[in-house]
Amino acid sequence: MVKYIFVTGGVLSSVGKGILTSSIGKMLQARGLKCTVVKIDPYVNVDAGTMNPYMHGEVFVTDDGGETDLDLGWYERFLDLSLKQENNLTTGMVYKSVIEKERRGDFLGRCVQIVPHVTNEVKNRIKTVGKAVGADIVLTEVGGTVGDIEGLPFLEAIRQMRLEEGYENTLFVHVALVPILDVTMEMKTKPLQHSVNELRRIGIQPDTIVARSPKMIDSEALRKIALFGTIPESAVFCSFNADSVYQVPLILDKQGMGDFICQRLAFKCEGKDFSAWQGYVNAMVNPEHEVKIALVGKYAGLTDSYVSMTEALRHGGGACKTKVCISYLEAEKLEHEPQCVKDLANFDGVFVPYGFGPRGTEGKIAAIQFARENDIPFLGICYGFQLAVIEFARNVCNLKEANSTEINPETPHPIIDLMPEQRGIEIKGATMRLGAHKVVLQKGTLAYSMYGQEEIYERHRHRFEVNLDYLENLRNNGLCFTGKSSDGRRMETVELPNKFFYFASQFHGEFKSRPGRPEPEYLGFIQACLNKKLGKPKTEIA
Repeated sequence: MVKYIFVTGGVLSSVGKGILTSSIGKMLQARGLKCTVVKIDPYVNVDAGTMNPYMHGEVFVTDDGGETDLDLGWYERFLDLSLKQENNLTTGMVYKSVIEKERRGDFLGRCVQIVPHVTNEVKNRIKTVGKAVGADIVLTEVGGTVGDIEGLPFLEAIRQMRLEEGYENTLFVHVALVPILDVTMEMKTKPLQHSVNELRRIGIQPDTIVARSPKMIDSEALRKIALFGTIPESAVFCSFNADSVYQVPLILDKQGMGDFICQRLAFKCEGKDFSAWQGYVNAMVNPEHEVKIALVGKYAGLTDSYVSMTEALRHGGGACKTKVCISYLEAEKLEHEPQCVKDLANFDGVFVPYGFGPRGTEGKIAAIQFARENDIPFLGICYGFQLAVIEFARNVCNLKEANSTEINPETPHPIIDLMPEQRGIEIKGATMRLGAHKVVLQKGTLAYSMYGQEEIYERHRHRFEVNLDYLENLRNNGLCFTGKSSDGRRMETVELPNKFFYFASQFHGEFKSRPGRPEPEYLGFIQACLNKKLGKPKTEIA
C-alpha cells in the first residue's frame, strides 16, 4: 500500500518546505524506499508559466513540457528524479478539471461543491501520481502558509486522506519559523505555536514538527514546541542554517527524523546508505579553489529567479573542488551606467541567463561584448544565447542595428525572430517550445567534447530562435553553430573556438543538473574559469 506524507508550513512563506520535503525524500531513499513528490500551489493560475519571476521565482520545466513551481527542481536535484506536469498541482488546474467535468455532465443532477468535488479531485490526483510510478511513499508539499484562504480546500483534502487511508499510512509534518530576537538572542516559539493552532483548527494535528531556525534550537524551545504542539519531544526536529542545503538531510537524519518516520509508518528498513550523498556534500563544503562569477540578469533582485542556474554552477564547482561565488548584477545598471561594464574584469567568468522582453537587454549585450573582447570565460543560456548572437552580429558582422523582434519588432536585421509555428498564437499559457527535445552536436567541437556524444536531450522554454537568413553571414565571420535540432531548423549551441571558453545554448541545461552529476555546459564553464585563473591551458581538465 502507498503511504503518504504531507508537509505544511507556518508563520511565513519560503520557510523551507521545499528543502524539507526533498530532505525527507532523501532520508527515505537512503533506506531503500521509492518516493515521488507532489507540490500543491494554491494560486489560481493553471501553471507557473505566465508568472513574472519576481512574483514566484524561476519557472522549472519538466521533460514533458510542464511549467512548474521551482520546488520541483529541488525534488529532482535531491532525489534524482524526472518528474512530470502532474507532480505540480494548482488551484487553477483543479478547478479547470472540475468545471470541464461539470460541463461534460459528469456530475449531472448534482450541485458541484468544494466538498466533495474539489477535494475529491485533489485526492485523486495525489493518489494517481503515486500509483503511476509504483511509489512506496508520496510526499506532498502544500504551498503557502497555513491560514491562507487559497489553501483551505487542499488542507481539507489531506485531512480527509487521513480518514480514508488510515493513521498508519499517513503522516503530517509541519515546519514553521522559530525566530531569534536580535536584542535578547531569545528563541521565540510563539509564532510556531500559533501556526500549529491554526492547523488544528482546520482539523489537522501534526505528527511531527520541524523548527526552522538560524541555529539548532535549545532544549527549552524543544520542550515548548512539543508541549504546545501536543507531540512527544522525540517528534520535534530542527532545520537550521547550513553551509549547503544538501547538508539538510544529513542534519535531520542525525537528529533521528529518518528513523522516526520509518517507525511511525511501519517501514522495516535494514540500515541506510548516505555514502554517495555525503561525498557530494563534502566536495561542495570543502573546496580547494574559488572562482567568482558575474551573473548579469534582469531579475537579479530575487535570486530565486535563477535558483536552478545557481545550483548548476555549484554542482560544477563541486566536481572541480571549487567554491563558486556568484554576484547577481542588474543588467539595467550596466545599460544605464556603461562604465560599470569594466567591473566585469574582476570576475573569473561571465554568465548571462534567460529573460523576456526588452528591459535590461542592452546591459546584457554589453556584458557579452566585454567578455568576448577580453576573453573572459562566458556562458549564455536561452536569452543569453540569443543576445550573444545579436552582439556578434552587431560588433563583428557590422550589422549595427541587429536585434530580436521580441525587443524591436522594426529592426532592419532580425537576427532573432519568432518561430514560425508561434505566429498567430494568442494564448500565452503553455504555448512556448517546452520540454525535452533532441539536440544534435557536431563532432570536433567544444559542445561535443563537453557532452561526449552526438545526440543529447535537453529541456527548452522559448518562442524565438536564430533567423536562418543570417546564418551564412554569421558563420563567415567566425561564429560556430555546433548544435542543432534534429531537423536542422533550429540552432541550439554556439561557440567561438578561438576563445578560452565562449559557449551558449538555447536549451536550459540547468534543469537536468544534479549534485555529483553536473550538467556538462555548466561544468565546462566552471572548469574553464578555474583553469584560466590558475594559468592552465583551456583544454586541461581541472
